[in-house]
Amino acid sequence: MTVFTIGYEGLNIDAFMSLLAENDIDMVVDVRELPLSRKPGFSKNALANVLNLSGRDYVHMVNLGCPKPVRDRYREDGNWKRYTEEFLKHLKSQDEAISELSALATSSNCALLCYEADSNFCHRSMVANAVKDYCGARVTHIKAVAKTASPAASLRLAFA
Repeated sequence: MTVFTIGYEGLNIDAFMSLLAENDIDMVVDVRELPLSRKPGFSKNALANVLNLSGRDYVHMVNLGCPKPVRDRYREDGNWKRYTEEFLKHLKSQDEAISELSALATSSNCALLCYEADSNFCHRSMVANAVKDYCGARVTHIKAVAKTASPAASLRLAFA
C-alpha cells in the first residue's frame, strides 16, 4: 500500500490530470484547509468536477490542512522549522482524520493534494508520514518532470 502526494504548483489542469493517470491515482485527497486557488481548475468544486468526469474521486479533509495562524506566521517569518513544529503539534490532535485517511489509502490509490511543487516544503509530506506511521503505507511523492526538447529537435520544429 502506498500513499502518494502531489503539488500542482507550475502545472495546468491537463498536466495534473496526466500525472494522476500515469500514477494510477483514483482518488485525490485535498489537504488544503481552504481549497481555493487562483489557478483555473484547482478550486474545490472545479477540481472535484474534473476528477469525477475522469472517473476519480475527490475528498476534502479540512482537518489535515495547515491552520491559518500557522500559515500566517510562516508568511511573516519564513521559519520552516517553526512551521513544521507547529503543524506537527496540530497533526497530533488529528487522530480520527489520520485513521480515516489511512483507510482511504488502504482501499484506493490516493494522492494527497496541496499547492507546493516541492514536497519537502509542504505540510502534505508530514500528513503522508503520519499515515505511514499509522498503517505502514509507503510514501511516494509525484513530481512533474520538466520536459524540454533537445536543441536539434527544437531546430527541426523551427524549420517545419
